[in-house]
Amino acid sequence: MRGLVDLLGPSKVLGARADLVVYEYDGAVDTATPDAVVLPESTADVSALARFCHEHAVPIVPRGAGTGLSGGAIPVEGGVVVSFARMARIIEIDAANLRAVVQPGVINLHLSTAAAPYGLHFVPDPSSQKACTLGGNVAENSGGPHTLAYGVTTNHVTGLEIVLSDGEVVRLGGKAVEDEGYDLVGTFVGSEGTLGLVTEITVRLVPLPEDKRTLMAAFETMDAASETVSAIIAAGIVPGAIEMMDQLATEAVEAAVHAGYPLDAGAILLVEVDGPRDGLDDLRQRIESICREHGARSIRIAATTLERERLWAGRKGAFAAMGRLSPDYYVQDGVIPRTRLPEILRVVREAGERHHLRIANVFHAGDGNLHPLILFDLRDGPEELERAKAAGLEILTACVEAGGSLTGEHGIGMEKNCYMPLQFAAQDLAAMRRVKDAFDPAGLMNPGKVFPTPSRCREFALAAAR
Repeated sequence: MRGLVDLLGPSKVLGARADLVVYEYDGAVDTATPDAVVLPESTADVSALARFCHEHAVPIVPRGAGTGLSGGAIPVEGGVVVSFARMARIIEIDAANLRAVVQPGVINLHLSTAAAPYGLHFVPDPSSQKACTLGGNVAENSGGPHTLAYGVTTNHVTGLEIVLSDGEVVRLGGKAVEDEGYDLVGTFVGSEGTLGLVTEITVRLVPLPEDKRTLMAAFETMDAASETVSAIIAAGIVPGAIEMMDQLATEAVEAAVHAGYPLDAGAILLVEVDGPRDGLDDLRQRIESICREHGARSIRIAATTLERERLWAGRKGAFAAMGRLSPDYYVQDGVIPRTRLPEILRVVREAGERHHLRIANVFHAGDGNLHPLILFDLRDGPEELERAKAAGLEILTACVEAGGSLTGEHGIGMEKNCYMPLQFAAQDLAAMRRVKDAFDPAGLMNPGKVFPTPSRCREFALAAAR
């Protein structure tokens, strides 16, 4: 502590127990206490901190807004948590080149708000858009409802300034799109803070669409809604977003947000198309027809901007609304081929029944990115969390076996690192480790994340064997 204070000054270092407890957790279920928290105000601060930690072999754990859902910001091996809350400046809006340069602590929504007067926005829009930071989005390669048509964070980042674990400051990419050589920017985006610390981000801005059409379709069953999703894509239509919620999720959301969702529907789809105004109504009518052909019992078209925003407020407030159903939840985000949705959603339901847990489903149906919210009550004992994790593992295993993956946007972190062998062979993990070692040979950057760790994963293997 004293060394950090001497290095950066007392205003940038936290060490009291009452301060540290705030940084023990993120949006996932695991906790761990840091030895200290540092709040840098510049790249120079971050570089000096990294050099200090490198000299003293101290782990460094980057943290954005703490909204992550895989334990990525948890200091599982102690060390220093680096909060980027004070590095939250939009450095430049370069409208002519469709670029923005920002510090990592900038809130996702704030960037789009700042770009709006230029007729531009930043496309990736996670449900935590009002709170999550661009640095966190880069770390997790975040997506959001509009991933289907526009891609995830890596598709919208063209340059990074990073600080390596020894304090060296490096620039990767810039405002231009670089197609030659190794894609080091792409390597870094989604690396979950295990390769270095992001101190500046250059992102692509996209013109705001001329207009949008948003509709909500209610179905009797999740199967019918799932089949509709595949039918829309098969018809050659790629909406900006296709989101799905089951009845349990809808009940919670409607009680919290009053979005106008029908409470008696087995599933609802929220579909949005955007672009040039001419042709949007025809596109919306085609989607409406497909929904009716697949058994939609009712369809509601957002007639005004306010109605559209209310429908989306329900979807984006879904995770927070789960508190009306249960004091705790455990969420996974496995990805599957769209055509396997009915089958895997049945696996989700059966996992809940087998472990005597309710599971609410709210997810990005268009790209098969599931978000089963496994509800439990930790007040009933620690075994409740273990049952939730067991159900989550069954679901993720089914996702991988269906040709999918462990995560779509929440990351691996410390929550799924023991599950990596479900998807990757030993030689695959060894190749990833060589990339990690090239950036961080000392192994100080966010240790205990992404890769299976001997102690925790041995326990997992023993439990699975039983």
